[in-house]
Amino acid sequence: MIIGNTLKVTLMAITIAIASGKGGTGKTTIAANLAVALAKFGKKVAVLDADIAMANLELIMGLEGKPITLNDVLAGKADIRDAIYEGPEGVLVIPAGISLEKFRRAKPEKLEEVLKAIHDLVEILIIDCPAGIGKETLIAISSADGLIVVVNPEISSISDALKIIAITKRLGTEILGAIVNRVSNESTELGVKAIETILEVPVIGVVPEDPHVRKAAAFGTPLVIMYPDSPAAQAIMEIAAKLIGVKYEAKVKKKKESFISRFIKGLFRGR
Repeated sequence: MIIGNTLKVTLMAITIAIASGKGGTGKTTIAANLAVALAKFGKKVAVLDADIAMANLELIMGLEGKPITLNDVLAGKADIRDAIYEGPEGVLVIPAGISLEKFRRAKPEKLEEVLKAIHDLVEILIIDCPAGIGKETLIAISSADGLIVVVNPEISSISDALKIIAITKRLGTEILGAIVNRVSNESTELGVKAIETILEVPVIGVVPEDPHVRKAAAFGTPLVIMYPDSPAAQAIMEIAAKLIGVKYEAKVKKKKESFISRFIKGLFRGR
């Protein structure tokens, strides 16, 4: 059940689709780390890679090269239970394969059936949707209880997200809100209020541009585990806490004062 922007975990698993209007927004990074963050708060979580053509989730979760994947299940060659792997913080991970042959055999229309089979195992199921508006994305959104759209603070990303939001409304799936990712506070970036006005949905979190994201991905470890105190990890923990109605105080690192700033303060103290 979803009340406002908060998830109320019931006997049935709550399914959240994480989508974006275009590639490159950092959607998979958000999906993976949000799943781990929710697990850190004590929730039983699964995350499924619905991008059967361009799978990336397994890399971020450190589960590269697993023999049985979602593609095998969608092709009718394996049972969903054989494609579930335990990841960081006990998160159950259902990766999609990178085999072109398996991709060709996969039948996306079986995805809804697969999602239902996972419901009994967890409290929260996160679906990492393919970017854009393809068959898999539409099935995932229509099967979900709520949608979170990931955007970057630029007009092209916001424009593409509008299409996802419009389709979600048509499908009758609740929109939890938007996560603005890779924010660097440049003058050309759109602010939160402007994004909310354009999208007509609340911004439920802002994740800053952070070099730790790439470092963690290179090691195949979720950011919230490898660099838990990094700005982006803290932002994701805050979003997870907000979703389940838990209080969480982000650890904010104080910026080091520059030499010039300290020098000027010293001059004034000496007067």
